[in-house]
Amino acid sequence: MRALTWQGTGRVSVETVPDPRIQEPTDAVVRITSTAICGSDLHLYDVLGMYIDKGDILGHEPMGVVEAVGADVTHIRPGDRVVIPFNISCGHCWMCTRGWYAQCETTQVTGQGKGAALFGYTRLYGQVPGGQAEYLRVPQAQFGPIKVPDGHPDERFLFLSDVLTTSWQAAKYADIRPGDTVLVTGLGPIGQMSARIARHLGAERVIASDNVPERLAMARRHGIEALDTGDTDVAEAVRELTHGRGADSVIEAVGMEAHGAPIQAAAVKAAGMLPDPLARKAVEKAGIDRMAALTTAFEAVRRAGTVSIIGVYGGNADPIPMLDLFDKGVTLRMGQAHVKRWVDDLMPLLTGDEDPLGVDDLVTHRLPLEEAPHAYEIFKKKQDGCVKVVLKP
Repeated sequence: MRALTWQGTGRVSVETVPDPRIQEPTDAVVRITSTAICGSDLHLYDVLGMYIDKGDILGHEPMGVVEAVGADVTHIRPGDRVVIPFNISCGHCWMCTRGWYAQCETTQVTGQGKGAALFGYTRLYGQVPGGQAEYLRVPQAQFGPIKVPDGHPDERFLFLSDVLTTSWQAAKYADIRPGDTVLVTGLGPIGQMSARIARHLGAERVIASDNVPERLAMARRHGIEALDTGDTDVAEAVRELTHGRGADSVIEAVGMEAHGAPIQAAAVKAAGMLPDPLARKAVEKAGIDRMAALTTAFEAVRRAGTVSIIGVYGGNADPIPMLDLFDKGVTLRMGQAHVKRWVDDLMPLLTGDEDPLGVDDLVTHRLPLEEAPHAYEIFKKKQDGCVKVVLKP
């Protein structure tokens, strides 16, 4: 089959690789019909190469049609249309029975001290081949795959794999109440959907920040007050819009992709060029994450407010303003999305003729899998109005 593979920092290519097959009775094989590029994939593309091997298959936002199932897989069968959650969960361990699917004890990567295994995401998370490919082996398929109906294009359901469920969790963790003002930092796909979901959950006012014109325009189409970080002090602007108080909740949807911090950005780039053992130490211990968006979140939230961190961070030694956070009484919530925990909430919003979350207005580029290297480039560089790319194997 053909698959998108990592070939080195800043280099990916589509190669012919062995077809996946059933290896365990809990496996399934899915023929991929759509698979998206995530902002987290750019971390592998640019920064986290010290945890990935040449030839590894990327991608963790896939859906398709079931081709084969193992003996223990009974809730899906060949011919079913399914979405695959990005985290691999068993559904029956101590963590899963409590809804903490991203911490599944069956697939935890204990050797790296990490939670549940992820598709297409480095040795840190199990080095499981990803879904930017023609076919995908799905471990723990007795639980993971989400069966979806026919009648809508893939893109209506595809984002249950990550974007929609992650954004729903981000908004839920933000403790949004009717009448609240919510700030979303970053208007990539997660920020876009987090802002729309915040409105859906009852926020009276949703403000969001970014510096990419196409992202700002997309947010405004959905009733979001979008602030351009290129000419605005976001925290100050939010305080002015809230009578000096600040936002009731902030959803931080940028993470280590934050711009506007040139020293940290240079450090991240330099770390990616080091030999793998040194690079791992730099990322894990030297605190080289870009903190601009997180700092904005802390400054913009009101006293006794909540910050929901859904942007991905990689370092361990970042300076956190604990004095200010403690004084303001801020609640912090964060973590990988527990995908299947939120599917029942989201599915009714996707299956009807209406589109209350505007899911149909997110994808800006649909490209063949063979053009994936070009897709990574325009997504990384935010060229050609690129907000979200879906690849078609």
